[in-house]
Amino acid sequence: MYFWSIVIIVVSNILYNVSLKLTPENASPFTALLATYAAAAIAVVIASIFDKSGKGLVSGMKDLNWTSLVLGLSIAGLEFGYLMAFRSGWNISTGSLVANILLAITIIPIGIIFFREDFSLVKAAGAVLCIFGLVLINW
Repeated sequence: MYFWSIVIIVVSNILYNVSLKLTPENASPFTALLATYAAAAIAVVIASIFDKSGKGLVSGMKDLNWTSLVLGLSIAGLEFGYLMAFRSGWNISTGSLVANILLAITIIPIGIIFFREDFSLVKAAGAVLCIFGLVLINW
């Protein structure tokens, strides 16, 4: 799953960005997001049929905490932000790249401080290259 999880993320992100870019301009962003969440809810219910943990959706609720609420709010913010970025003129080829580079750079201190992740000189060089790439992309 180490490899396949990344494949799923990449394929899903491609579909995500293309779908947001092609969302009709005249559609309300909130109606579009509501339809998106309805489709996601249906997909999760169907996928839960194949859950091997032995817990159903209802009984699994007791294991949740505040993170599910924050994740839901952050997903809504992400999708609204991307939709508005595309509607305001960002290209699909650079808007997502710029956002993800900025995310990668700004989340580094969180990983180091709160999750005690190591950050080597090689990783620092990679971050510097990302910043340089960000400058070049927006030049």
